[in-house]
Amino acid sequence: MTENFTIENSAFTGVRLATAHGSILLIQGKSANLGCGYFSLAPAEKLQDCFAIVKGVKCFEDMLNAVVCEASSAAQLCGVKTGVTTGKEALLLMEKSVAEM
Repeated sequence: MTENFTIENSAFTGVRLATAHGSILLIQGKSANLGCGYFSLAPAEKLQDCFAIVKGVKCFEDMLNAVVCEASSAAQLCGVKTGVTTGKEALLLMEKSVAEM
């Protein structure tokens, strides 16, 4: 299932994949990626992608409100801080920083 939405004039797509016991959740912008705890940062680091992870979430709204627990180096360069930045803030920081480059 996909869901398109806008946050402060930036377009994002949320993708939900059902599993036997839950869901895999991802929100993507042009350059920003916010994933649930199913994801690993290793591929994002290798590819230098902006990627942040939030855990304990069950829906896109939870993802936007949760605090980032992991962030790729590229995301950190955009201002994403683990333990401080919310998912919504992370998405906006990553989109803004990459757009300014």
